[in-house]
Amino acid sequence: MNITFLGTSSGVPTLTRNVSSLALKLPQKSDIWLFDCGEGTQHQLMKSKLKSSQIKKIFITHMHGDHIYGLPGLLATLGLSGNSNGIELYGPSDLKEFVISALKNSYCKLSFPLNFFKVEDYASTNEHLYEDNQIKVKCASLKHRLPAFGYRVSEKDKPGRFNIEKARKFKIPPGPIYAKLQSGQMITLDDGRTFNGSEFCGKSRKGRSFVYCTDTIFSDSAIKLSENADLLVHESTFSEKDESMAYEKLHSTTIMAAKTALLSNTRKLILTHLSPRYTPKSSIRPSDLLEEAKNIFPNTFLASDFFTTEIE
Repeated sequence: MNITFLGTSSGVPTLTRNVSSLALKLPQKSDIWLFDCGEGTQHQLMKSKLKSSQIKKIFITHMHGDHIYGLPGLLATLGLSGNSNGIELYGPSDLKEFVISALKNSYCKLSFPLNFFKVEDYASTNEHLYEDNQIKVKCASLKHRLPAFGYRVSEKDKPGRFNIEKARKFKIPPGPIYAKLQSGQMITLDDGRTFNGSEFCGKSRKGRSFVYCTDTIFSDSAIKLSENADLLVHESTFSEKDESMAYEKLHSTTIMAAKTALLSNTRKLILTHLSPRYTPKSSIRPSDLLEEAKNIFPNTFLASDFFTTEIE
């Protein structure tokens, strides 16, 4: 799995940072899942190495404009191009009305179906929002000025590496039988011999996990959602020196994000959703934000538009 930041500014775009959006590329698939879709996201997609036609799911954290204003435009473009077979949209209950109204009032008819999923009930019950044979998704309520939700995407554990030399030693014919052995199944050959797949595999490999939390002030639910995650992407709108504004607007400081990573035993933290007040020429620079967080959680990095990283 890898992620690409398409927008890392809070509130409004700047010359170097667009508003919130992040793309997750799934392993062994061509699917892309989008997290938030601020204004201009489709332009960011065109400037990246990603293909918008591969977007299958879109997860919206909350209904503030810098996280959703790009959604109707992106959907309309996908409809005109005819490159989508359907999109699943996950988000607050108001999301469907917003999207349908925008499309209706702009006389846009899509050539593909939209399927909406309200996340409130899943957040309150801790049930999986989505699950297939490889991936599971959970969400949690965050603390913001309106209902906001964080998302966790986790790979399921994979079977251990298959010992092909051992299989050849026992003269087990290659093909579908190898796949069954690798998945831990019992197999019976035509000659009557039986083998247990677990005897041909090493230890199971832990699946990778990714958490996306924005917008929120410091929250116990964000800590719980991020427990033992491989990568936490967390908003860091304000410097520690502007903590009073963070509490006023219910956004996180660098320290709050770092403490969330530390207390949740996250392996890696990336800060995003930076206030446009912090520039390389201002008294507090983006590099200062990074240093504040690293003092609490050393394995911290600062997001920038089009930055791509593997989840390891």
